[in-house]
Amino acid sequence: MNTPEEILVGFLKIVHLQPKKEAVMLDIRFILDNVDLVRQNTQDRNANADVDKTVALYGQLKQKRQSLEEAQHRSNQISGQFKGADEATREQLKIEVAGLKQTMTTLKEEIAIVEKEYTEEVLKIPNLVAPDVPSGKDEHGNVPIKHVGEPTKFGFKPLDHVELGKKLDILDFEAAAKVTGSKFYFLKNEAVLLELGLIRFALDLAIKHGFTPVTTPELARDEIITASGFSPRGPESQIYSLTEGGLSLIGTAEITIGGYLSKTVIPEEDLPIKISGVSHCFRTEAGSGGRESKGLYRVHQFSKVELYQFVHPDKSAAAHEEMLAIEEEFYQALKLPYRVLLMCKGDLGTPAYRKYDIEAWMPFVGEGGGYGEVTSASNCTDFQARRLNTKFKNSASGKTDFVHTLNGTAVAVTRTMLAIIENNQQADGTVLIPEVLHPYIGLQSIKPKRRKF
Repeated sequence: MNTPEEILVGFLKIVHLQPKKEAVMLDIRFILDNVDLVRQNTQDRNANADVDKTVALYGQLKQKRQSLEEAQHRSNQISGQFKGADEATREQLKIEVAGLKQTMTTLKEEIAIVEKEYTEEVLKIPNLVAPDVPSGKDEHGNVPIKHVGEPTKFGFKPLDHVELGKKLDILDFEAAAKVTGSKFYFLKNEAVLLELGLIRFALDLAIKHGFTPVTTPELARDEIITASGFSPRGPESQIYSLTEGGLSLIGTAEITIGGYLSKTVIPEEDLPIKISGVSHCFRTEAGSGGRESKGLYRVHQFSKVELYQFVHPDKSAAAHEEMLAIEEEFYQALKLPYRVLLMCKGDLGTPAYRKYDIEAWMPFVGEGGGYGEVTSASNCTDFQARRLNTKFKNSASGKTDFVHTLNGTAVAVTRTMLAIIENNQQADGTVLIPEVLHPYIGLQSIKPKRRKF
């Protein structure tokens, strides 16, 4: 009997080396054929999913549908018998038809209930993971694979970005708390220009690499959010939901860009489709706390430029490396020290098959400084595409197959701004602006100033 690892390797060969075959990742057929593997994967990823319950509900659903089909078949038979039957037989058939109608009504009601519960459960089951994804239960299991630059050292006592923000009069958390609440902020003066400069530089970089720029809606239907692998409602959700209308604020433009081509068959010759989306992002950050939550590091609203690709299944591994390279190009241009992490099983989001994070050096994260996440890059294989029904016509097989999707962060403005302010501070309180941003901002530094309001 094959081990779970052998099953996974064999499955990956189907997906990546034989694209003519339809990917079966997390199709119910694959789950039923590999219950032990899917159950172990779900446990390894700390996912709030019950594989056995999902399988049991599918069995109930299948059985009830079969019973409904049998009842419908018998009803059709009676229709054929009724015309030539005598009066006594007709009366018997009428009684049977009445019973069948009641049975079918009951079965349809039961099917609707079980189908809803089954759908809710199967959507919780996470993607499988790549063979090289480290085993780990949480962020402590992530593996640093690359370091660029050295942690910043100062010849004076540095300040954190909150203190600097006050002296430079570019950040105001107190006023935002009065207006909206904690973990909101006002950007002022040069910080506004810095935000816009970071967005424009990220867009220019994305365009250089073939991405089409878009601005996206900042609300999405709950079904699009769910299909993308996020939970729009419930106690574990990190998403702000509207009370009516089935709409929620997006936590990332990954959701809206992925939904852009939902229910679409993309011509194979048009792949890859690369989109760079500009949006605000909204996150409840429920349960988050600690020193790293101070100031701009963990906020409820921020601007972001997202990178997203729809690719042929046999190209997604290469596209993933391309996404990471673009992100590195951005942070190298800013001359910020950073490291790249390969994320472990327990710290992967539901859709991700394989994921990189870039963490920039932040002098006031942790005790004595540390690295803080600024970007991610995820290969989601066909997980999102299957749920969003995004396909392409495969010329090798003549079949319609699911595309693979990838997403990554070109820039999350608040955390990048935090890293720039803290790493580039000078002894006189001035903060130097990275040279690559000078043409976008028209300034080389931000100087302390008296606050007027």
